Amino acid sequence: MSDALHAFDSTDELCVNTIRFLAVDGVEAANSGHPGMPLGDAPMAYALWARHMRFDPEEPKWPGRDRFVLSAGHGSMLLYSLLHLTGYDMPLEQLKSFRQWGSHTPGHPEYDIERGIEMTTGPLGQGFATGVGMAIAERYLAERYNKPGFAIFDYNIYAITSDGDLMEGVSNEAASIAGHLGLGKLVYLYSDNRITIEGSTEIAFTEDAGKRFEALGWHVQAVDGNDMAGVSRAIEAAKAESTRPSIVISRTNIGFGSPGKQDSAEAHGAPLGKDEMRLTKEKLGWPLEPAFHIPDAAQKHITTATNKGRAAHKDWQKTFKAYAKAHPELAAELTALFEGRLDGQWEKSMPVFAPAEPAMATRSASGKVLNAIAKDIPRLIGGSADLAPSNNTYLKGLGDFQTRQSGRNLHFGVREHAMGSLMNGMALSGLIPFGGTFLIFSDYMRPAIRLAALMKLHVIYVFTHDSIGLGEDGPTHQPIEQLASLRAIPGLTVLRPADAFETALAWKSALANTSGPTALVLTRQNVASIDREKLKTKGDLSKGGYVLADADGGKPQVILIATGSEVEIALQARAELAKRGIGCRVVAMPSTCIFDSQEKAYRDSVLPPAVTARISIEAGATMGWHRYVGLDGATIGIDHFGASAPYKTIYERFGLTAAAVVEQAVKLLERK
Repeated sequence: MSDALHAFDSTDELCVNTIRFLAVDGVEAANSGHPGMPLGDAPMAYALWARHMRFDPEEPKWPGRDRFVLSAGHGSMLLYSLLHLTGYDMPLEQLKSFRQWGSHTPGHPEYDIERGIEMTTGPLGQGFATGVGMAIAERYLAERYNKPGFAIFDYNIYAITSDGDLMEGVSNEAASIAGHLGLGKLVYLYSDNRITIEGSTEIAFTEDAGKRFEALGWHVQAVDGNDMAGVSRAIEAAKAESTRPSIVISRTNIGFGSPGKQDSAEAHGAPLGKDEMRLTKEKLGWPLEPAFHIPDAAQKHITTATNKGRAAHKDWQKTFKAYAKAHPELAAELTALFEGRLDGQWEKSMPVFAPAEPAMATRSASGKVLNAIAKDIPRLIGGSADLAPSNNTYLKGLGDFQTRQSGRNLHFGVREHAMGSLMNGMALSGLIPFGGTFLIFSDYMRPAIRLAALMKLHVIYVFTHDSIGLGEDGPTHQPIEQLASLRAIPGLTVLRPADAFETALAWKSALANTSGPTALVLTRQNVASIDREKLKTKGDLSKGGYVLADADGGKPQVILIATGSEVEIALQARAELAKRGIGCRVVAMPSTCIFDSQEKAYRDSVLPPAVTARISIEAGATMGWHRYVGLDGATIGIDHFGASAPYKTIYERFGLTAAAVVEQAVKLLERK
């Protein structure tokens, strides 16, 4: 490359200071925020955006664009300032409304692709790890769709990360798998300012980060973060490294230019204050007034980068148009991907599970469904946290995703947290990722699940071994509180199917749910197939809960509400209650959140308010079930840890039996 790419002059310095003081003024106006990081990181951010990033603010969803992730999301005003100056839909009024109600400039960046914000960041480490998922998606898409002469996918994933990002465990998990896979499209700028909220990093973080990343298989460089030419050359070298992810360790100064706060923890999370802001502006030669000052020369100069991106976008459009003529079927696939549509014959490929089939674990049914439909959904890609044989998540015949392979089976390794974050990155890139582990280990990936819900990503979790039904592995592996915990996450759809038939419906629901993540909660043990024709019900999982079996005449005296493997227990109890002349309705409730979203009339038709004798049955914590059984009802579950024994023994010892349900039903009716 020409040396001109790495040549910076006084106008570039003017642009850097414009970014710095837009951020400082925004934090000061809000009287809240983090000015130190934008002051210190503006030079390397500018070098990246002005000389290397490909982007088009007029078409922020352009598939060929480079991705930028501000993993150190507390420095959000750095990103907002860049977006405003480069022409995204981020008016100056938004910067002036930083952290205020209704603004598009919240305290930490929130996913808003129309305004150039590629993901929600703030929880440290998540941006780092999610970027790795974006790089996996880039490689998969390039390998599947690029053809000689047609580089449809050839973009880089850039991020600015911090000391805090590197301390979080999820970043190490993600860095490990990125190095293993040789994800050369990753270019991370590590802002090594050596300051945390509590003081110098010397008090808690003294490792040699460079050696750590070298050991993980990364390409490592070290530069002065204030030297834009040095940063630019390092970025260029990183882009040229195609077989390893790259990290540029940039020595920066938090609160750069602030006479009283530079290189101190005081610069991190509070406004500079009027006096210190005045001193900082004076030191860096910036006018004290007006606030949010943007010199014409700076605005004009930064626009040059935007123009280069628009030209690159036009070239890409020409390439894709020619590609569509040369490869019409692949182009049609891609158009559906870009538009978020699920085309193809996948619904016709769904297996049909008949009542006459032998008892089957819902994890097994899930594996049959997944393998039947995957060939028709090229966007569907995933794997397991080293548990594919147990989760039944392996896609037979579709190859592995490795350093020199781009199949559709990902081996995440024993890295649940990274798996969750990587799935988010893949979803943000247009894929539909699935990831499997035991339900108990959903705790390890909860922060990533929460972010998926916040960003409303199309992600599918396959959580198996869903209860004490896993048996002998004991209480460390038997989930108790996990179902209630997952149901508490706003926007996460939790589905716990009762049998193979419902499992197929659950997969259809998960694939149709484009407004947020879905968790499929599946059994290890076999469960009987339910004869719905005999029970005169179709089983409408789309409403979350439905009448599976009713009392004669449709007038129940007691209602049993069950999920998953416990639906079988409820049906057994119903049969026994019928022998005693007690009319019983069994309600299957595979998804409480979907049921809660239904019209009141429907909910009341399933759970008539007049019938107060209600019992919930679920092999997990009873928290949350009182809203369905009411004050006069009862809950049968497990509000303590499990035990190591054959699962049938545990169910009996812990009172999860038809006999226990019948006994409780009789007691409720005797109270009336």
